[in-house]
Amino acid sequence: MTQTWWWPLAMILIAGWLATDVWRWIGVFAGGRLREDGELLIWVRCVATALVAGLIAKLILFPQGTLSETPMWLRLAAAAFGFAMFLIAKQRVIAGVLAGEAFLICGWVLLDAEAWML
Repeated sequence: MTQTWWWPLAMILIAGWLATDVWRWIGVFAGGRLREDGELLIWVRCVATALVAGLIAKLILFPQGTLSETPMWLRLAAAAFGFAMFLIAKQRVIAGVLAGEAFLICGWVLLDAEAWML
C-alpha cells in the first residue's frame, strides 16, 4: 500500500475551495440582479459595518499579543486620530488606517524609549 501523505492536504484544499468558491459564484450571478439601494444590500452593508466596528472595538478594548503591551489610552488616541484623518482626507479609508497605525507605532516607540531611559 502506498503512503498518501498528501491526501489530507488535498482534501483541505478542495474542501476550502468548494466552501468559498460556491458563494463567490452565487454572488456573481445574484449580484447583477440586486439593486444597490435595495433592502437586502442595505442590510448586508449594515452587518458588514457592525462586524468591522466590533473587530475594531475588540482590538482596542481586549487586545492580544504585542498590542496588549500598549496602554489603553494610546490605543484610543490612535483610533481617534485615525478617524480624524479619515474625515480630513475626505473619507479615504486608507488615510485613516495609515494615520492611526502611524500614531500607534510612534506612541509605542516613544513610550518604549522613555522606559529604556528610566
